Amino acid sequence: MKKNRQDKIIEVIAKNVVETQEQLVALLNEEGYKVTQATVSRDIRKLKLTKQVNEEGISKYVYTTAGPEVMQSKYVSVLKAGFVSMDVAENLLVVKTVSGMAMALATAIDSLEFKEVVGCIAGDDTIMIAIKSKEEAKEVMSKLREMMQQ
Repeated sequence: MKKNRQDKIIEVIAKNVVETQEQLVALLNEEGYKVTQATVSRDIRKLKLTKQVNEEGISKYVYTTAGPEVMQSKYVSVLKAGFVSMDVAENLLVVKTVSGMAMALATAIDSLEFKEVVGCIAGDDTIMIAIKSKEEAKEVMSKLREMMQQ
C-alpha cells in the first residue's frame, strides 16, 4: 500500500501544481487514498520531494532522481528564493520567509541534514528550528548564511 501511495504521489504532483501538503492530501483522497497530512509529510521526506518555483512564480512539489550534489544546490535555491531574515533565540533558530514559503524552506533545511538540527516547525512565513545547543544554533545560522551567499 505504501509503495502504491508513493507512486500515486509522484503521479499526482506530475499532473498538478501542488503547493501544499494539505492540497496533496485532498488530491490523494480524491484518488481513493485515505491519508493524513502526517502520512503525506513522511512520504514527502521518503521520496525526497522538493519545491520548485514554476514560470508563474508558484512554488510546487517536484520529484527528482538527481544526485546529492544537485539536490543540495536545489535546496539552497529554495532557501535563496524564500528567505527574508533569521535570528537566534537560545537554541532556536527563527527564520522569516516570504509569505507561503516557510514549509518549502523547512523541507529544504531538513533535507540538508544538519547534524545539529533536531527538527523544524513551519507556519506560513516563519520557521522555528530546534537545535541541540545555543552554540550550534549560531553555527547553523552561519552555515545557512554562507550557503545563500554562494
